[in-house]
Amino acid sequence: MSLKPVSEAAAAEISAATRPGAGEPPVTLPAPASFDGGQQPPPHHDHAVPHVAVPPVTGRMRLGVIDIGSNTVHLLVVDAHVGGQPLPAASAKVPLRLVELLDGDGALSAEGERILTDCIIDMSARADELGVDDLVAFATSALRDATNSEDVLARLRAASGVALAVLPGQDEARLTFLAVRRWFGWSAGRLLALDIGGGSLEIAAGMHEDPDVVSSLPLGASRLTRDWFANDPPKRSEVTALRRYVRAHIAPVVSRLYVVGEPTRAVATSKTFRSLARIAGAEPYSRGPYVRRILRRDALREISARLCRMSAAERCDLPGVSADRAGQLAAGSVVAAEALDLLNLDEVEICPWALREGVILRRLDWLTSA
Repeated sequence: MSLKPVSEAAAAEISAATRPGAGEPPVTLPAPASFDGGQQPPPHHDHAVPHVAVPPVTGRMRLGVIDIGSNTVHLLVVDAHVGGQPLPAASAKVPLRLVELLDGDGALSAEGERILTDCIIDMSARADELGVDDLVAFATSALRDATNSEDVLARLRAASGVALAVLPGQDEARLTFLAVRRWFGWSAGRLLALDIGGGSLEIAAGMHEDPDVVSSLPLGASRLTRDWFANDPPKRSEVTALRRYVRAHIAPVVSRLYVVGEPTRAVATSKTFRSLARIAGAEPYSRGPYVRRILRRDALREISARLCRMSAAERCDLPGVSADRAGQLAAGSVVAAEALDLLNLDEVEICPWALREGVILRRLDWLTSA
């Protein structure tokens, strides 16, 4: 793993965090014994953010976040202070593909656990080298759904010394929605946010920072590729079966969204949606995060059909498609196309922020709430 400064485009995304306008119970992760002279933080800041015993932020601090996703483990380091913008310091990522390290029983294999342990220890050490004052570590779908999740988590914490926590799916959707709301601001009105990860699809909608409707579905691009596509490219029968499966999972969410009302703006996040938008003609991300990028339903339907006829190697030649994501993009496109169809969305706007930024924002809220 190589640690590198974040790119200029990524720096702009992160540093804009505080710009103006910009089921499952909530997870309760290691809470501090006290906060600001014995006062616990306000309850509304407890959503899905690991707590460690640190004093309230009164000056500049360095915050580190380790995001253990189904595809990638990512360390993000930012500098922040009360009332100011979080400034990017460094970023590192490892394409671990945890979802592919589960055995036939759905348990994380011994080899997968060893690799993940080494990765967390390495990233924790790098955070120390960078002078991180406060480190948050969380895992999403792959580790959350592993049948041996609790045992693995206990061993990971003991071996690494990192207070690793697992985000429930609904909190994953809430924090992603928070990032989207902060990015677009209140003028966006009623928001609908979609996020396709490696293991799950998150849907959230509402008028405020905390969404009125949240749903986390087992429709991640990597998971579906593993479970439904035995061929490369997939057979037509495999694609048809997957479309039916995806629609059956999304359909029940639609009626819940009617209660919230028609969205003023529909937004999509994640690498899958960004790649699909790029294939559809959106500007490359070298142009920076403030360029408006749109993915239309009619174009997406055509792109999905084309991707499902291509091999993973052929998809690598498409704009915005990396080699480590090409294999799962066909399944991801099926999820995206069926979601826009069932939700009757003509288009979605691509948001450069997602879960990781949501965790950073919530953590900063918590640290500065005293």
